[in-house]
Amino acid sequence: MSQIGRYTLHTIECGRFRLDGGAMFGIIPRVLWERRIPPDDRNRIQMSMRSLLLEGDGRLILIDNGAGDKYDQRFRDIYALEECLLEASLKKAGFGVEDITDVILTHLHFDHAGGSTDRRGSRVVPKFKNATYHLQQHHLEVARNPNIRERASFFAHNFEPLAASGQLKTHLGGGSIFPGVDLLVMNGHTTAQQLVKVSGREGALVFCADLLPTVHHLRGPWVMAYDVQPLITMKEKDMFLREALEHQWQLFFEHDPEVTVASLDETEKGIAACMPRSLAEIF
Repeated sequence: MSQIGRYTLHTIECGRFRLDGGAMFGIIPRVLWERRIPPDDRNRIQMSMRSLLLEGDGRLILIDNGAGDKYDQRFRDIYALEECLLEASLKKAGFGVEDITDVILTHLHFDHAGGSTDRRGSRVVPKFKNATYHLQQHHLEVARNPNIRERASFFAHNFEPLAASGQLKTHLGGGSIFPGVDLLVMNGHTTAQQLVKVSGREGALVFCADLLPTVHHLRGPWVMAYDVQPLITMKEKDMFLREALEHQWQLFFEHDPEVTVASLDETEKGIAACMPRSLAEIF
């Protein structure tokens, strides 16, 4: 069991899916990226949907929640969506959806926020009925008026029921949200994505979301074609990695199919991940 400051940390597996490898690595040629993550016969690579649960200080805080299970068969086939494991993973950790007090949504793309709501007959309702959902205000505005690049990733049924129920709390910018929990706002992947840093005397862990979806995205030009401002992503990534290396932050990867957590090291080829491991092995 891992502990940082006031919080016990739990890895919550929400299921797996696949995305086009070319889209995941942008301008990087397939001959390079396929050595790291081999694609299937439809050019899709395996991706995890991995959430982080913080237990402590009278709260149970879930960071992101995967795709959920509200999608039709055609959508599931396109993205090779596997069984939703969110509730089973929470149960394995000793909790139910009713125990969650807060949900921090890094952003509203379907693979990060789809588990926020459930379909009940003809209605869609918040899954975590006792929770406050936390999101950047500027990102909510973008999700409600999406640009053409992101339109296919936003679904109103993943977030409007949260606003309608009064459970959605929006924030303007980064900073402390709870003791030992800070938001880091990034704008390259999408407007006002919020990473989450958990700190204590043991060290710090950063939930990297889609700034660094996998360990293979550490290198500067290895950014997603999904990013709305890839040059901004590169700048944000460079600044973030240098700070993370300086302060010895551990990085938590939401989408890497193999690596959950890694530290950083300076190499001849730049900053790289080293000593990949589980949460239980680091704190």
